Amino acid sequence: MDDWPFHPVMAMPGGYWVLDLTRPPVEGWEAPFPFTVGRYDESRPWMYSTPLFGGTRNVHIGLDLGGPEGTPVHAFADGRIHAVGFEEADGGYGSTIVTVHDVSLPADAHHPWAGRMRRLWALHGHLSRVDLERWKVGDDFTAGEVIGHLGGPHENGGWAPHVHLQLAVNTPNGIEMEGVVAPENREEALARHPDPRLVVGPLY
Repeated sequence: MDDWPFHPVMAMPGGYWVLDLTRPPVEGWEAPFPFTVGRYDESRPWMYSTPLFGGTRNVHIGLDLGGPEGTPVHAFADGRIHAVGFEEADGGYGSTIVTVHDVSLPADAHHPWAGRMRRLWALHGHLSRVDLERWKVGDDFTAGEVIGHLGGPHENGGWAPHVHLQLAVNTPNGIEMEGVVAPENREEALARHPDPRLVVGPLY
């Protein structure tokens, strides 16, 4: 991807494993690479058991990039900080930063916006709590700048270290952006939240 127009969101030296989270992992299984990718638009009926999800939400509409705690998360393009916050709910985002970018998607992207300049918001969930102290709303940054770091379970909603990257085409209210939706809301949610591979590249 030498000609890819966007900066990598997360360096993944040593390779990565694309997870299949449509079913629970086999007990004791570990990914054969140091980094993992959790898929966009994936039904995970076994995973979201805390009250936050109401027992019905299981379609994942972001992209999960997993790795060691503390791994840097980079801006894929120039932009500014839209919102900074902490979601307290068990199973939620924990430390969260939302950025806003004016970008032109690659001309060969499989999307109606291909080759056009549009505004996108990007939610970065499950970060380190200390990252929230670095930024305030309106701060500018450049492509490649470190937005945050993968947080541990004590600060990221209780999950293994990863960043939930989710795009939005409409202005979000602060850090409020459903990362998982009920199956009956899937089509509408995907229209509002395009595939993050539009900016991170064809990881799978």
